[in-house]
Amino acid sequence: MWATSYHFLFEIAVILLSTKVLGIVTKRFALPQVVGALLAGLLLGPAMLGVLQETTLMDQLAELGVIVLMFNAGLETDLGELKKAGASAFIIALIGVLVPLVGGFALACFFNTGTDTFLQNVFVGVILTATSVSITVETLKEIGKLSTRSGNAILGAAIIDDVLGIVALTIITSMSGTGANVLMVLLKIAAFFAISVVVWIVLHRIVEWWFKRYDRDKRRFVVISFAFCLLYAYFAEEVFGVADITGAYIAGLIFAKTPRVAYLQDRFDTLSYTLLSPIFFASLGLKVVLPDMSGSIVLFSVLLILLAVVSKVVGCGLGAKLCRYSNQDSLRIGVGMISRGEVALIVANNGIAAGLMNDDFFGPVVLMVIATTILTPILLKLVYRGKEKDYSDLQESELVNRYEDAAAFDLAAQALLEDHERLRDSSHNQK
Repeated sequence: MWATSYHFLFEIAVILLSTKVLGIVTKRFALPQVVGALLAGLLLGPAMLGVLQETTLMDQLAELGVIVLMFNAGLETDLGELKKAGASAFIIALIGVLVPLVGGFALACFFNTGTDTFLQNVFVGVILTATSVSITVETLKEIGKLSTRSGNAILGAAIIDDVLGIVALTIITSMSGTGANVLMVLLKIAAFFAISVVVWIVLHRIVEWWFKRYDRDKRRFVVISFAFCLLYAYFAEEVFGVADITGAYIAGLIFAKTPRVAYLQDRFDTLSYTLLSPIFFASLGLKVVLPDMSGSIVLFSVLLILLAVVSKVVGCGLGAKLCRYSNQDSLRIGVGMISRGEVALIVANNGIAAGLMNDDFFGPVVLMVIATTILTPILLKLVYRGKEKDYSDLQESELVNRYEDAAAFDLAAQALLEDHERLRDSSHNQK
């Protein structure tokens, strides 16, 4: 009973230790540490050693991990740069969705040639449209490029990409007779973003009032902002049909220009780095279970991986180039949109449940997810190599926190000096 009840403690400890050890190893080879976390999950999971298994608790902690990661990304986003990237992000996302959609459909047509396979083949293209930005966010934070012009374009395009992916999935499920009304989905998405603008305006006024009245009450602010993030992610997914990670990112944006944002960033960075991010990235590896595959399906897997990489680089890179980004930044944006991650697995599972996906194609999708998840941080580090050094978000946050700590120390020292002066004056008066 004891071993069963508390086995999760062992699993968490193994994940934390293995992700950090392999993170150190990958860093020695000039690779992002997130690759080590992904490899740890793959190595210890069902696909290889089988030491760890996917459990409900791990899934829930992993979900919490990606929500905190995206909330922190929102906190660290430069709103000015994000606004500038608005129209560009839409064009980048649109072309970045269309190219994989058409490419995936064309590839599937060569391998799935039976009758009534049109929707199944389109669905393969839909799977390739879904970008998982969490891997990119973690890598950009690690190398200090999250708030660069290209970094903001990736974040903006990823949000729109997510919305376009939802619309594409809804359209194809509606065509199969198993989905929701497309117009209703679009109205819900529009309502979510409209409400977010109103919430942003109202919340900023509340926070300003809070800190005028309770200037030193920073700890409660952290708790309240975290609760807000979780609620926003919940309502985004459950009420409006927008991904919970998008809700968490928008929640972070809402808090991005509030007082004490550096304090929030520091606290959530600690929570994410210490516990939640390692569990999330390791959990991606735990999800991998490779089925037996025939020779033609192995060939399909290889081509699907190549298409997944090339279609996003070409599609998003072309969109960025049309928006007058430099060749180098266009390449960075395209590479930043490669990763499919857990999003593709969720879409594929939904497709199988709805009868929209050939069961033989699930194995190749899993391989594609593994390949793009591991390749994205490696390629990102390569395309950002040689870029002029600038303060990263984390460095800037650290500098601000140091200033705040120094300011607090100065206030304490000043109070002690004032007390000393008062005591000295009172002693003089007594004399």
